[in-house]
Amino acid sequence: MRRYFYALLIAALCSSCLSKQDVLQDPRVTKRPVPIQKSGEQNRQNPRPSTSYPSTSGLEYIERYKGIAVEEMERYGIPASIKLAQALLESGNGNSALARQANNHFGIKCTPEWSGKKTYQDDDHRDDCFRVYSRPEDSFKDHSQFLLRKRYAALFELDKDDYRGWAKGLKSAGYATNPRYADMLVEIIERYQLYQYDRGESRTEKVKREELVQTEMVENKPEEAEIAQAKAPVRIEIHEVKQGDTLAAIARKYGMSTSELKDLNGLKTESLFIGQLILISP
Repeated sequence: MRRYFYALLIAALCSSCLSKQDVLQDPRVTKRPVPIQKSGEQNRQNPRPSTSYPSTSGLEYIERYKGIAVEEMERYGIPASIKLAQALLESGNGNSALARQANNHFGIKCTPEWSGKKTYQDDDHRDDCFRVYSRPEDSFKDHSQFLLRKRYAALFELDKDDYRGWAKGLKSAGYATNPRYADMLVEIIERYQLYQYDRGESRTEKVKREELVQTEMVENKPEEAEIAQAKAPVRIEIHEVKQGDTLAAIARKYGMSTSELKDLNGLKTESLFIGQLILISP
């Protein structure tokens, strides 16, 4: 019996003396140490996790258009995360009528010099004229051209991976009327981890890019009044889900059907969670 007691004691002492390497590698050890993160260690590449969750249609949309967003970022310095977040919001994950019927993912209207195809929908006025694109990618490129205006010039001085600065700058420059527009962009970027597509640049690369932007801002650009006509500030209407909300109740509140609301937000079911952002009008 005494011999058995000593054997148990030795076993207990050995198990309590497992090294850090043993804990990390021994498959029998189920409790692994959690590294302590130093204050200030968290940065833009590892933002605070979002309390919202990505939708399937949102992920599919990003997978399809991340390439063109990155291409435009490398050319002009607009963060790919910003372009994708704006497109997700303004096209309702590609489900809006303009996106489906006109390949117009940013709601850009016709201007006098526009020679392409046109479509008409009620917006600020009855039968407003909107641009029709051959491909959705053309809409992404035209969105870059739209931002190459004096109104947004200060944004192009930001680093091309500064999505927070861009989100605030777009709102300050009057891109959208919704007071939470910048917050919504950041929330979408962090929900889908869109910052992974952003890239930094060297000082030399930044100077070269800014020179290109300045040149294109000056050359062959319509007057600001025409640009205002082409795209009034975005009037995105969002419903934030609260305790007791149902999809049917939200649809009734805004005069929509449940199926319309599901299609607009790319929802597969009617399940909701508190804090979820439901797009009402892209």
